[in-house]
Amino acid sequence: MVDVTGIEQIYPRPLSGAEVETPPPALVPGRVPLKGKHVTLEPQHADSDAADLYAAGHSTEQALHIWDYLTYGPWTDVETYKATLRAQSSSFDPIFYTIKSVKTGKPCGQASFLDINAQNGVIEIGHIWFGPELQKTPGGTETLFLMLCYAMDDLKYRRMQWRCNSLNEKSRQAARRLGFRFEGIFYNHLIFKGKNRDTAWYSILDDEWPEVKKLITAWLAPSNFTADGQARTSLMQMMTERANDGRAVR
Repeated sequence: MVDVTGIEQIYPRPLSGAEVETPPPALVPGRVPLKGKHVTLEPQHADSDAADLYAAGHSTEQALHIWDYLTYGPWTDVETYKATLRAQSSSFDPIFYTIKSVKTGKPCGQASFLDINAQNGVIEIGHIWFGPELQKTPGGTETLFLMLCYAMDDLKYRRMQWRCNSLNEKSRQAARRLGFRFEGIFYNHLIFKGKNRDTAWYSILDDEWPEVKKLITAWLAPSNFTADGQARTSLMQMMTERANDGRAVR
């Protein structure tokens, strides 16, 4: 267990009991492709995706570390993994997507919408893993941005959640970098792989989303990257400045 003091500060919002003048439209994410410049998210298909996803998540020591904080994996062979993918692909909540590289056309990761509460406009991004080729690339950021835009803009959700193992600092950094606001820790929340899991919670609310979207859009712009693909600005710094200047909280 870690002491989060000094790692993250909670910036509480004022509590509100205001009337909801326009309820959310109560739409559930469809099994439709989400297309970007670097990646396409496609509804997961066990038969066609299993071999490439297995390779992306198992072929190197770096890839095997993907499963350190997930509640499942790794698997011993493709067929065992395919059985898991079949169960995932048939699920209505979570709804799983295979992330495919536009450059290679091959699967390179996975993500899902889960804990879908359409009537109240609450949804979460989770079950996220990126193969090594997608890690620390604009495509990785674009993957999550496509999901955020679909949920918050197209489906009009009011609250986007992010949960992760409190010890998974990479996931916590990813949440902060995308503009999620830290809400706190649920201690003794789960048991996974025989170990205790304390869960860190984050959110983006509908009134926070426009500014978050503006910053991520600016970061993903082609003009923000050098000829060799290096970002000219830090998205984490942009979100930190957003939090610190008093216009929003993180």
